[in-house]
Amino acid sequence: MTKLSVNINKIATLRNARGGNTPNVVTAATNAEAYGAQGITVHPRPDERHITYQDVKDLQPIVTTEFNIEGNPIPQFIELVLKNKPTQVTLVPDGDDVLTSNAGWDTLKNKTFLQDVIKTFKAEGIRTSIFVDPVLAQIEGAKETGADRIELYTEAYAVAFAKGDTSAVKPYAACAELAHKLNLGVNAGHDLSLDNIAFFKKNMPYLDEVSIGHALISEAIYQGLENVIQQYLKFLK
Repeated sequence: MTKLSVNINKIATLRNARGGNTPNVVTAATNAEAYGAQGITVHPRPDERHITYQDVKDLQPIVTTEFNIEGNPIPQFIELVLKNKPTQVTLVPDGDDVLTSNAGWDTLKNKTFLQDVIKTFKAEGIRTSIFVDPVLAQIEGAKETGADRIELYTEAYAVAFAKGDTSAVKPYAACAELAHKLNLGVNAGHDLSLDNIAFFKKNMPYLDEVSIGHALISEAIYQGLENVIQQYLKFLK
């Protein structure tokens, strides 16, 4: 079964819009796990516009499934990860001015940098994943960095699928096949939803984990968090 990691950034976005501590990200994480989520993902950014560094510290002792911290490996982020030692760190090349993640790493141009960062995390026993576009050369580059896994950036699939283009999954499947041959685990995320997850799962070999936040939390507003998580789990079997 492909694991479901619930990204709770949007819970923090809602909280920060009002101030205070409602909704509570720790309660959201605990509930998501109780409802069947097999992981919790957070993506703290330097401006802390949703998940804060303090949220990461609060979540670390209470997450009982896999804890995944995503982000751009700037010095502050590296320090945060090393202090809180999640199950997995996912490296994402976010600029300070982006609203949400909009590209994967160029693993060829950034090979040396990524090697150094990954070596630091792996020395502490933290599984490493690199956010990449569905390009075969980038998968080969990811292998050279020493990463344990890739996370395929799925926005292009989601946009095409919504227009009826089911062939959009093919580059992702090819990348998953190559990653498996290279002994890389395969994660995926960004704009996956109840509308497109079943087809993606059915056509994606060797898919270890999906990280879903914006769509899942949005769907939960209408259908309830427990109900939505259970639907994802059904589609991911």
